[in-house]
This record gives sequence, C-alpha cells and structure tokens, in this order.
Amino acid sequence: MPLVTVKAIEGRTIEQKRGLVKDITEAVVKNFEAKPESVTVDIVEISRENFAKAGKLFADS
Repeated sequence: MPLVTVKAIEGRTIEQKRGLVKDITEAVVKNFEAKPESVTVDIVEISRENFAKAGKLFADS
C-alpha cells in the first residue's frame, strides 16, 4: 500500500488539494503499478509561523 505524504504551508483551497491528490494517485498507479484504492495521500499543513527557511520564519516574509 503506497503512502505519499505532502507537507505544505497552509492556505491551499480544497479544489487545489483535490487536484493534487488526484494527480499523485495517478502517478503512483502508473509508476508503481498499484490499484488506485491502495494509494493513500496524507497532506500535512504547516502554519507559516511553524516553518522556516534560511533562518527566517515564513510568517516573517
């Protein structure tokens, strides 16, 4: 059972998430020869104040 975890800054719309999980599922089915019902996608949303790059919080950008 393939499990794909996506970590992203919060703020995407439900439509964007639907499109993403559809595309990811299709890619896993194609490349892993898996059945769609066996593919799990986990979207982990991170707040801008809990994520940083190059020593700077995203909330400070």
